[in-house]
Amino acid sequence: MSTAPRPRSHVLVDGPNRAPARAMMRGAGYTDADFTRPLVGVSHSWIEIMPCNVHLRRIAAWVKEGIREAGGTPVECNTIAVSDGIAMGTEGMKASLVSRELVADSIELVVRGHHLDALVAISGCDKTIPGSVMALARLDVPGLMLYGGSILAGSFEGRDVTIGDVFEAVGAHGAGTMSDARLAELERVACPGAGACGGQFTANTMATAFEAMGISPAGSSGVPALDPRRAEVAREAGRLVMRLVKDDVRPSRVITRDAIENAIAAVMATGGSTNAVLHLLAVAREANVDLAIDDFDRISARTPLLADMKPWGRFTAPDMDRAGGIMLVLRRLLDAGLLAPDALTVTGRTIGEEAKAARETPGQQVVRPLENAIAPTGGLVILHGSLAPDGCVTKVAGHATPTRTYTAKVFDREEDAFAAIERKAVVAGDIIVIRYEGPRGGPGMREMLAVTGALVGAGLGDQVALVTDGRFSGATHGIAVGHVAPEAASGGPIALVADGDRITIDVSQRRIDLDVEPATLERRRAAWRAPEPAYRTGVMAKYARLVGSAAAGAVTSA
Repeated sequence: MSTAPRPRSHVLVDGPNRAPARAMMRGAGYTDADFTRPLVGVSHSWIEIMPCNVHLRRIAAWVKEGIREAGGTPVECNTIAVSDGIAMGTEGMKASLVSRELVADSIELVVRGHHLDALVAISGCDKTIPGSVMALARLDVPGLMLYGGSILAGSFEGRDVTIGDVFEAVGAHGAGTMSDARLAELERVACPGAGACGGQFTANTMATAFEAMGISPAGSSGVPALDPRRAEVAREAGRLVMRLVKDDVRPSRVITRDAIENAIAAVMATGGSTNAVLHLLAVAREANVDLAIDDFDRISARTPLLADMKPWGRFTAPDMDRAGGIMLVLRRLLDAGLLAPDALTVTGRTIGEEAKAARETPGQQVVRPLENAIAPTGGLVILHGSLAPDGCVTKVAGHATPTRTYTAKVFDREEDAFAAIERKAVVAGDIIVIRYEGPRGGPGMREMLAVTGALVGAGLGDQVALVTDGRFSGATHGIAVGHVAPEAASGGPIALVADGDRITIDVSQRRIDLDVEPATLERRRAAWRAPEPAYRTGVMAKYARLVGSAAAGAVTSA
């Protein structure tokens, strides 16, 4: 008989009246001994359409070995995944952000429905990562999130490439500067195996953020998906969750205000994805931690940009791992007094202790020293103004941000904007406005990597801006402003923009303004009508009815 506590599962399997439950579990292979040990959920989002998650069943098997070794009974369960990279530029992309809520909901239901004592939530692609942590925060049973790891870089014409290069190559091909043959060759080599997108795109941004938050074990997120070390990382996660059960260490002790601020600092110091704003706001809500969109700007203003990462920089996630990982970045922040060092992590040590133990590879160039930071402030900023009264997000890592006024070209869906770029109807000095793509209006807040990639590939990345109530991929770089709130479908000012209007972006003042006379806007508002819902039945219609503003994380509520 195991001596480990079973605070929840005893209700499911103990006593004569639970014989029917045990009988059914025996049919699935459980034994007498299994019933005496804590039941530990091992959730993952395995799916065979994408490299990000295709290896997660193998990782789950290693986690289960660790759980059994430490005296637990693993209970493997699957949830869903939607590939941003594959769905990008299609109607299917609307399912991506919706899937975050379904990942959290489905994990929560399995753990609640079967009275599991603890949880290891394994994640891979973009939305499965925050969805897993949202579930952990809701359930508040002992548990942790384990990232499946990054893909290795592809090699093309003597340089490292990622999926972001393929999106930009499509733009170059459309502009006539890349041949069919070169595009086809890049397509074949960009994704050499399993693992999530290899730059500091959304998956790696969120994985490093949650390691900095302490809900993932220190050192676990950086190990690439197919690295031989990942087997032991997974087994140790299984052993670790059993220690969390024994000591009753729950996510509510880990996901605190200090921990979330540490996660935000990690995003800013690595020039991470704008999606981190949505996802960390959502996690904070689930954890009952007070967090607002403007907190991101406050933390960005004090956090130096230290890691030279793709898509705007030189290096990939495996390069970061070889340099010393996110813990090396945190050690820099600790030395600068910019890390809350006493925040507890799932390892039982504080984040300050973990950061102090970071090992820097001699001669590495990925993570800059404090005295030679890439920029004195972080990679993301929050803008407000007449176009976005409730705020919006832009990435400033990797490019200059002079104040500039642009001429609007307005599109009510992403496909129309992409077509305009292809037919060369977008020129230097334009600002592409893509609206009705917000959380409610899309619904689902599509990412615009196809559009931004096409701009960069066409040589317009620093000459044309893009503003949307939708989102951007972590692979996006250039002058891109997303998450505009209120969104167009809710009657936000972005719904009133017309072709030829002038829009000014002033990053130094954190402003984005529509330069149109108030009387003109009032006439437009009087004529505006909310669009008919894009979906009237099914999950998309349900999501559109329940989802809130991007400024609050685009979370659903009853």
